[in-house]
Amino acid sequence: MSYKALYRTYRPKTFLEVAGQKHIVKTLQNAFSFNKIAHAYLFSGPRGIGKTSMAKLFAKSLNCEEGLGQQCNKCSNCTSINDGSHPDVIEIDAASNNGVEEVRDLVEKVKYLPIKGKYKVYIIDEVHMMTSGAFNALLKTLEEPPSHVIFILATTEPHKVIPTIVSRCQRYDFTKVEDDALREKMIEILKLESINYELNAVNAIIELADGGVRDALSILEHVLAYAGNELKEKDVYTLFGLASTKEKLDLLTAVATNNVKEVLERFEGLVASGIDLKRLTTSLLDILKDLLIYLTTEEHFLLTLINEKQAIDLGKVINLAKLDEMIEALLKANADYKIVANIRSLFELVLLRLTTSMKKNDKQVREEKEVEKPKIVKNALPEKQIKKETVVEKKEVITPKKEEKNNGEIPGWLLDDEISSPKNEKKSKTKNVSLNGEKFVLDDHTLIHLMVLGNKEERLNLHDKWDYLNSFLGDPIKGEIASLLKDGRPYIVTNQVLVLEYDFEVLANRLNIKKNQNLINSLVKEMINREVFVYAVVRNDALRLQKEFLNLRQLDQLPKGDELELNLKEVRNE
Repeated sequence: MSYKALYRTYRPKTFLEVAGQKHIVKTLQNAFSFNKIAHAYLFSGPRGIGKTSMAKLFAKSLNCEEGLGQQCNKCSNCTSINDGSHPDVIEIDAASNNGVEEVRDLVEKVKYLPIKGKYKVYIIDEVHMMTSGAFNALLKTLEEPPSHVIFILATTEPHKVIPTIVSRCQRYDFTKVEDDALREKMIEILKLESINYELNAVNAIIELADGGVRDALSILEHVLAYAGNELKEKDVYTLFGLASTKEKLDLLTAVATNNVKEVLERFEGLVASGIDLKRLTTSLLDILKDLLIYLTTEEHFLLTLINEKQAIDLGKVINLAKLDEMIEALLKANADYKIVANIRSLFELVLLRLTTSMKKNDKQVREEKEVEKPKIVKNALPEKQIKKETVVEKKEVITPKKEEKNNGEIPGWLLDDEISSPKNEKKSKTKNVSLNGEKFVLDDHTLIHLMVLGNKEERLNLHDKWDYLNSFLGDPIKGEIASLLKDGRPYIVTNQVLVLEYDFEVLANRLNIKKNQNLINSLVKEMINREVFVYAVVRNDALRLQKEFLNLRQLDQLPKGDELELNLKEVRNE
């Protein structure tokens, strides 16, 4: 059998398999449930988002031998529609059959009864390409077709379809597929194809696809043809001229810190690697948008391209005034790309102007502060000594304290064999990190309750202390656990529980293994000076939970903090 492209192999075969477009799927299903089938439909929207696939599913639901609205994919009607051989489902490409004669021939054949199915379905793709004469020839038939005929018109440019045609159709506007739905579909296909993948690589493809399922699968196929049976982030970047998130953040940091030499070096490196400067500009704007959202809301779940730690680090060198200047300059550059001959020179000039402009602004701010500075006390400490003492003071805050006895604030179950305690801490030092075993599992209900109880200020403070784990990386006993913790980010912090967010499921699962809790709990206790239960979630689940949390908050259905009774003894095993 000849090779079939991924987007053809994995065309949805039922309404449930459609990625996104839930509003359209629900409407069509209801139409079948109440037997309210229109004689003509207009499917409009961007390319590659499922218009033709939905039309075929609709045809299948009309002719399935199990009944109206069914898609068994087993009967002869369903299977022949799937392979494109059904005599009563006629696909017409209006781009190449757009003349009056072709439409008259179509109208002549409409009157004949179906050969095999219950309905004849005409799917006319790119219908906006038809000439005015062809539209007029179709008009009367489209208005009053025989009862056994259904027309489905598909177009990417509905404004080019004459109003008299549009008014005779039920119109469905398809939208770009949401990132979450596209990610779910791609991961499902990668698993079915037994392909190893990096989540960041999937996200990079989603960014390139811009909401199109067909584009996403075509890009995926391109990358796999280059890299073999493995999907890696670096291969996507290499093939499509993209810069990694770290490279973009380093460039923005160099601009914000007035480092002209580093800006030029990084710019040359990006150009030498074949980076698409238009796409890079858009990506930089997206990162700055994330930073603007975080600086004004401090809500990490609203971030899309960068995580909270990256936003905090970037926010240390870019204040709101600088941020506004950078966004304006890059937006103007994006518009100017259309009218300049040399995009590279324009982008380089924008970077240099931003870098030197910020240097002048910083100098002016320092001068103003000098003017406003109060008189120096005679016996004041030198500036270097003040800085040194400040660092020492900060270090003392995170210095591990001696273990304190449990005063009843920590549930007794946290001090059993699964969690470290003063009695078994010595024993835990002899354990290594387990890669498999029974895991703790918290359900969504419990996690949302924890989000209500979460202490935002303590979470942000813990973010600042997270680099403290670096001091343990060389330790033969605690090094592995420190490395595992370092890969995560504080997501929820309560009196009893610390939830970490991970990019990769394998790391989250490893942290949730019961055998590892002794060392994990012991190391975390050195950072926050109390025993807590440590749990991990992957980023996709974290985003999903945050959306659910916001929905409940908008509906005023979240419990109050003092009404919550968390019974963590009911944690289930996987």
